[in-house]
Amino acid sequence: MGKKAIILGATGLTGGHVLKLLLDNAAYETVIVFGRTSVGFKHPKLQEHLTDLFTLQEEHAHFHADEVYCCIGTTKAKTPDKETYKKIDYGIPLTAAQLCERNDIENLVVISALGANPESGIFYNRLKGEMEQAVQQAHSGNTFIVQPALISGDREENRTGEWLFKQLFKGLNYLLVGPLKKYRSIHPEQIAKAMICLADSDYTPGVYENDRLIDLATSCNKQ
Repeated sequence: MGKKAIILGATGLTGGHVLKLLLDNAAYETVIVFGRTSVGFKHPKLQEHLTDLFTLQEEHAHFHADEVYCCIGTTKAKTPDKETYKKIDYGIPLTAAQLCERNDIENLVVISALGANPESGIFYNRLKGEMEQAVQQAHSGNTFIVQPALISGDREENRTGEWLFKQLFKGLNYLLVGPLKKYRSIHPEQIAKAMICLADSDYTPGVYENDRLIDLATSCNKQ
């Protein structure tokens, strides 16, 4: 019998790659997506639950799987209100962790960000750090936190400043070696491959920074 996976944020840049990889993976029999909008296509393995993720706890009866991938995240430009920002970047991952604990789901993989630190003076970094702590405390199973650096790839919305940084980092990536490797930009497909590798293998639960994700995406792809 094949495995069952849940994805939160499947319409996002990284979540979309996680969805595609899982649907293409013969080891997975069912892929369940929770979200406000449809992914826009049908697939024999795909089950969609259209719901407001702010009330995700109400979906507990449908929240059963072997693995959960939380690919939720927003930006200051997209969500300027800090309370709403916190409900997305902190509240939804925490609810996912609580549901995993409630329904005995062993493997949870959550996207955070490089630089996450609950003691940071920067709101974004502090919130991500607080989210990591809350998620790990709520879920007693295998919790994997992934911390990508700048994510390359094209988004639907126009982010001129982010685009310029991405162009800059394309040239800098080759110079970022050794301890600096973790600051390289990373493609969302690499993040997705690393997330699936962590959930589907015997890696130690914990925090995986950007350089580890790059290595995992390459090594797992060769297995």
